[in-house]
Amino acid sequence: MTTIDDLLPGLIAFRRDIHAHPELGFEEKRTAAAIARELRAIGLEVHEGIGGTGLVGVLKNGTSPRAIGLRADMDALSIHEQTGLPYASCTHGVFHGCGHDGHVAMLLGAAQHLARTKAFDGTVNFIFQPAEEGLGGAREMVAEGLFERFPCDRVFALHNWPDLPAGTVATRPGPIMGAADKFEIVLTGKGGHAAIPHNTPDAILAASTLVTQLNSIVARCIPAMSSAVLSVTQIHAGHAHNVLPAEVTIVGTVRTFDPAVQDTIEARLREMTHGVAASFGLTSAIDYDRYYPATINDADAAAEALQIAAGVATAQLASEPAFTSEDFAFMLHACKGAYLWLGQGCGPGSPPLHNPGYDFNDDILATGLRLHVALVEALLGADEKA
Repeated sequence: MTTIDDLLPGLIAFRRDIHAHPELGFEEKRTAAAIARELRAIGLEVHEGIGGTGLVGVLKNGTSPRAIGLRADMDALSIHEQTGLPYASCTHGVFHGCGHDGHVAMLLGAAQHLARTKAFDGTVNFIFQPAEEGLGGAREMVAEGLFERFPCDRVFALHNWPDLPAGTVATRPGPIMGAADKFEIVLTGKGGHAAIPHNTPDAILAASTLVTQLNSIVARCIPAMSSAVLSVTQIHAGHAHNVLPAEVTIVGTVRTFDPAVQDTIEARLREMTHGVAASFGLTSAIDYDRYYPATINDADAAAEALQIAAGVATAQLASEPAFTSEDFAFMLHACKGAYLWLGQGCGPGSPPLHNPGYDFNDDILATGLRLHVALVEALLGADEKA
């Protein structure tokens, strides 16, 4: 009988093929077609075009009405790869720098194994999601009726995590990933000669003042026991050394776990912006986009996942959430479940996620595959009652 280990060479080859042919969010046509082809080859019912390029493979066994969902993200990043690998990206400026190619391979392997063994009673929905990297592919799948068409009692996702030892699984109840907000502030005056500043409102000086004030919000407006990050990441202004520009643009991000904290930060940002602009004789415009909510694990689902993970790996309770964001949050808003980290660590100095030198660690494919299988076999155990 074919074992999980027997599946690994094919999965590694599949993963590296996807790595060599990465696709950005909502453009994962080649990736989705390859997944659909593999799922159909093992007898799954495949539904394509959900949330753009998303797809769901359905595997049923027995008579139980119980069902769980397992999700993998498919998209790559707008980064130029610098790994020098023989299977490096063939598309300039597009790169699997977050390991989604590995996530796809692990979930596909779980489908292959479960389709053969069928050691469960119920339905498994294998969810392959587009556009996780900032474009909200999970939101689109949910909006198009993901959980109405494919009901799940629980939904799980995992992400490789370089900060954990290879093969270790970690999660926690409650918040595990932060809400992600993006702000863009435009300060506008009339511009003028830099040698006659008294005739021209100084938008650059105003922007400098505002950046200083914005960086006081978390320290002075948020309770010390709460967690939040506000970072200004871009300032754009000017084109000549002797001209005071008419306009300055300030861009940044806010990360939080608590909607009340999120509300406070947005309100103070707006108040400070309008106040600084008025004091310098400028007008202001603010675009504040709450594009991903916090990823909040269901406490029971997180506890179940940790208990099950302990049977296939080193499992540990994550001591704190991460400020990075994850659009699996939209799925957890619609269905109880949990998001897990799978240790990818390759030693000190290894490239982190979103780094041009990063590559998914193929040595953890087996652990991720076994974790997916264990979740199904434990939660849809054939001896359980519906």
